[in-house]
Amino acid sequence: MMGIKFEVLHVCKQSGARLGKLTTPHGVFETPFFMPVGTQATVKTLEVDEIKEVSEGLILGNTYHLWLQPGNEIVKKHGGIRGFMNWDGALLTDSGGFQVFSLSGLRKITEEGVHFRHHKNGSKLFLSPEDAIKIQEDLGADIIMSFDECPPPYETYDYMKNSVERTIRWAKRGKDALKSDQALFGIVQGGLNKELREYSAKELMKIDFPGYSIGGLSVGETKEEMYEITKFLNPILPFDKPRYLMGVGAPEDLIMNVINGVDMFDCVLPTRNARHGSALTTYGKVNIKRQEFESDLEPLDPKLNNRLNNYSKSYLRHLFKAEEFLGMKLLTYQNLSYLKHLMSEIRQAIKEDRLLDYLEEMKQNTNYFK
Repeated sequence: MMGIKFEVLHVCKQSGARLGKLTTPHGVFETPFFMPVGTQATVKTLEVDEIKEVSEGLILGNTYHLWLQPGNEIVKKHGGIRGFMNWDGALLTDSGGFQVFSLSGLRKITEEGVHFRHHKNGSKLFLSPEDAIKIQEDLGADIIMSFDECPPPYETYDYMKNSVERTIRWAKRGKDALKSDQALFGIVQGGLNKELREYSAKELMKIDFPGYSIGGLSVGETKEEMYEITKFLNPILPFDKPRYLMGVGAPEDLIMNVINGVDMFDCVLPTRNARHGSALTTYGKVNIKRQEFESDLEPLDPKLNNRLNNYSKSYLRHLFKAEEFLGMKLLTYQNLSYLKHLMSEIRQAIKEDRLLDYLEEMKQNTNYFK
């Protein structure tokens, strides 16, 4: 296995957005792109062949969940997540830092690592930066993450500063612990404080990672606050390294953050919302459970020429009303299919130096910005 290579191919003259090429051991990808989340070594409801159809060929696995079940040793016996789930594409894993953040009631953060309790059975667990790297080495992704603390956005300055300092120390420890040639990214933290964000970015750049993640956004702050931070970091982060905005996947957030220089995205939103009947389409968000679709014989999104065109909105609504699993599966397919289409359109608009025009079209023709 080798590391990754990244180059910026074009900068949109209208918006400043980047078109890039990311080379991994398991595929070459044009950026910016969106990665579906395969938390438990599965993109919920989809088989591998379907994931290939609705992704660029790069998906995410979750370190925390796979460490707890079935355990990294078992995944390693399969040759990593790829062998375990029968996926031959590229793969990225997170570090478990975000899950530990979301368990705030069950954890205690120390310099050594985090002591916390299992979110289901309450058993005592401990995760250090070194553990996070070791588990990710067993999981075998192309791109892996430093172990970080993801603080809530409105913490005090002192809390944020201590947290950022610790995350930098943990990043250094993680890099020192790395034995594989997986590409390890540093994670920029600092909440909504620009001074701390800049400090975090520059200290991580001294450690020198092959790519940089922007963490701690889409965790409760407003969209404007999120865009403000990515815009601020754009000129600070190295131009020739990929930037990955973690946990962001609403269509409007994808295009706005691409304009702010982001290359890579992931989020559970398209798959989670699909399971509750919320569809992403070329004309906006649609709640398929609504009464108005009861006898609507048209397909959901004819512009996206995918397998959903075989079904009417009436049938899709019926599946949700009857609590049939097929409804969840079809909307998951639709939502990821739409995001793949959107990112392809965004890349094309960057090539043609018209991304701001595309943004205006999106504002006029969809309800994403309303």
